[in-house]
Amino acid sequence: MGLGKHLKDPDLTNNGKQGGGNVFTWEEIQRHANKNDQWLVIDRKVYNITNWTKRHPGGIRVISHYAGEDATEAFTAFHPDPTFVRKFLKPLLVGELAASEPCHDHDKSENIVQDFRNLRDHAEKEGLFQAKPLFFCLHLGHILLLEVLALLLLWTCETNWTSTLLCCVILATSQSQAGWLQHDFAHLSVFKKSRWNHLLQKFTIGHLKGASACWWNHRHFQHHAKPNVIRKDPDINMLHMFVLGDTQPVEYGIKKLKYLPYNHQHKYFFLVGPPLLIPVFFHIQILKTMFSHRLWEDIAWWITFQIRYFLCYVPFFGFLGSVLLLSVVRFLESHWFVWVTQMSHIPKDIEYDNHQDWLTMQLNSTCNIEQSFFNDWFSGHLNFQVEHHLFPTMPRHNFHRIAPMVRALCKKHGLSYEVKTLGQGFADVVRSLKKSGCLWLDAYLHK
Repeated sequence: MGLGKHLKDPDLTNNGKQGGGNVFTWEEIQRHANKNDQWLVIDRKVYNITNWTKRHPGGIRVISHYAGEDATEAFTAFHPDPTFVRKFLKPLLVGELAASEPCHDHDKSENIVQDFRNLRDHAEKEGLFQAKPLFFCLHLGHILLLEVLALLLLWTCETNWTSTLLCCVILATSQSQAGWLQHDFAHLSVFKKSRWNHLLQKFTIGHLKGASACWWNHRHFQHHAKPNVIRKDPDINMLHMFVLGDTQPVEYGIKKLKYLPYNHQHKYFFLVGPPLLIPVFFHIQILKTMFSHRLWEDIAWWITFQIRYFLCYVPFFGFLGSVLLLSVVRFLESHWFVWVTQMSHIPKDIEYDNHQDWLTMQLNSTCNIEQSFFNDWFSGHLNFQVEHHLFPTMPRHNFHRIAPMVRALCKKHGLSYEVKTLGQGFADVVRSLKKSGCLWLDAYLHK
């Protein structure tokens, strides 16, 4: 996996050769943080990732977001088998941090970083990264059962408004739960072998849902790497339809940007956000990504979904009726997805990159929803959003076990660990949008 001829760089010694004999300061490393020149640090080793980014399995952007920084915690969080991955890093090695340099950049707290590392080590010893196959088999089984129930309903009942609407609800439930399951596979949290996770994710998101695994992964991993960070987290890129947090609204206001009446965004959110995200915005993005990047494998899986769906439902509704049925299902699923995913993020800090340590960054951008059987099922255990962001490869059925330890660590270091009711989480999304809209209006009129 060599990079070919290495470009000469004034920061390299030993005649510009790659290897571990060179030493660098953080100031030198931080100069390599642009599109055409990217270095990062993992466990004090310095790597030139400039040419590797395009071949990075997780996508070019997620690794580029750490250019010029210490990426040790992110590297550990994303890779369940770091030893295997390190062999791909060897050709990229250009040196290491000077002995006089701290392990972490931007004045990150060494105590917090070390305590969090100790917590992760403890979780590994306790087997909290080991999945229970029965849990995920049952979850997949109940998704397939819902798909069968929807068809049985139409076979045994007349095709009327009642049976059709009930069918839509069942299919929306199946689609939503399949979304949480493909999310598990995407994070490599089910099987020890990555290839099985990849295969099952493609089956779940491609064949069961009719979407693209590559599109999802390249988007979602950025969100995990830099959650709620402006220009780095695609989940807060609202295409000028909304302004979020405290910083962006003021910037828009000062620049007199008024694409929409943002002071009313908490009202039109109900018309634009939950109803349209999946059936319109995501649908367009998925098709554009698959065909523009020639993702033939994802396209093949997508085609199997289309064949299966229309073979099942055209006999009942005809072609146009089946298209309408799927649109209603996507409409319902979109509401489910938006409220679950946004209640833990939109009300939290949304700022430019402050280069915080992993624990602090995730806590400032996420919060939890109270645990209950329904909340666990309804959200795909994303009511444990804090734990999921701290340990993205941990199987979700173990979040409740690590949660008390995370809470204790937060208390030790004076970090906020926020838990809300489900209703409060929903309400805070609207309150946050209203607050941001007011900040925009004030800046637009007076600054």
